[in-house]
Amino acid sequence: MRTAGPVARWTVEQVLALAPDDASRRAGSKLGAAGPWSGGGCDGPGAVWGLCKGSGSKPYQTVVDITGPAYKCSCPSRKFPCKHALGLLLVWASDESALPPGEAPDWAGEWLTGRRERSAEKAERAEQLAADGTSAAGPADPEAARRRAERRAERITGGAQELEERLADLLRGGLAAADQPGYGLWEETAARMIDAQAPGLAARVRELGAIAASGPGWPVRLLEECALLHLLDSAWLGIDRLPEPLAATVRTRVGLTAPAEGPPVRDHWLVLAQYDTPDGKIVARRIWLHGRETGRTALLLSFGAAGRSPGLALPVGGTLDAELTPYPGAGQLRAELGRQFGVPSPAGTPPPGDTAAAAIEAYGHALREDPWLDAWPVALRDVVPVPSGDGWQLADAAGGAALPVAPAALSRPGLWRLVALSGGAPVTVFGECGHRGFDPFAAWSAGAGDDAACGTVQLI
Repeated sequence: MRTAGPVARWTVEQVLALAPDDASRRAGSKLGAAGPWSGGGCDGPGAVWGLCKGSGSKPYQTVVDITGPAYKCSCPSRKFPCKHALGLLLVWASDESALPPGEAPDWAGEWLTGRRERSAEKAERAEQLAADGTSAAGPADPEAARRRAERRAERITGGAQELEERLADLLRGGLAAADQPGYGLWEETAARMIDAQAPGLAARVRELGAIAASGPGWPVRLLEECALLHLLDSAWLGIDRLPEPLAATVRTRVGLTAPAEGPPVRDHWLVLAQYDTPDGKIVARRIWLHGRETGRTALLLSFGAAGRSPGLALPVGGTLDAELTPYPGAGQLRAELGRQFGVPSPAGTPPPGDTAAAAIEAYGHALREDPWLDAWPVALRDVVPVPSGDGWQLADAAGGAALPVAPAALSRPGLWRLVALSGGAPVTVFGECGHRGFDPFAAWSAGAGDDAACGTVQLI
């Protein structure tokens, strides 16, 4: 169960990292001063509240449970957190006297009390279930679940067989047809994979459709991706002959979901980066964590639909004492956030990092377990960003290997933040190393030491 106690104050950068988009970040910054606020306060267990003057006659009632974090506001915004919650947190982060300690008013206290009671009940149920050795999912019909799984597997197999035929037709007719205007194979085939309940195959088919317009050398790239898709098809069709870790990876890649399993891993997890990416009609949020004691890197995924940002948000640069349960599959990077012990702390130790050559080697080892892996999370220590031709690279300060910065990062302002942070001196950088290069997500200067919250610079 979470413990009550003084709540460590976040930095402005950590608050802004919670924003669902740039527009919310800008709007929240305008409300990050005491002027628009009244009736504000905070309490020991970790909540802040306030009334924000708006365009109407009544001010907006905003309350934030920092231990989640979780937000409630009377404004009509469908974003979480909304600009008022961001503004309130910015006031709390930048002006210690603006939100004095006190008792929450009724409109905030009712929500906080209900939320804390539900959290306590949930923790007690989890402890009881763990003691009893039972599952939180409750009773289920194993036979019905087995039949549903068999029916879906049959549909995926049918889709994979059809996809193999379409890939063979494409190669038989020549790749040049893929560059013709109005070539509709990709969307049609992706739709068929959705019908076959294989969203993972559908996503990879749609990616093929963008390669033909990706510039010089596209036929080679298209052939490479077709080969990987054929490998995934073949792996699914022969999944009974695969070792279980690889079979779990194949199931994940074709789009089958599996619950997190295995014993929870408790650690002090440094929040390395948080960013959102569009995924069709939904938004996927990725949060990267690094365990101080275990040295593990973990990925938390959450999703938002119909214009709503994902519910899970953590302060970048902060550290939380929590349990994570890994999902099956190669590497077991993805995990589910479980019990948290106390509230997030703003301080943490940057990841130790490794050389550029070791990062390449780590990606190579990961590819042996998951041939469809585009990149692998690594931290580079003592590297310097330097220009290289039309792009940039991260070079070991002591000499040796250098990694090109991935094309996707070249147009982001985070690259220039990295260059400014370095100033020609070595830095520690966390990101993904893959066949397209190194995509930087967060960085720490050489003097960051143990105060990761002050030294963390988010690059994405």
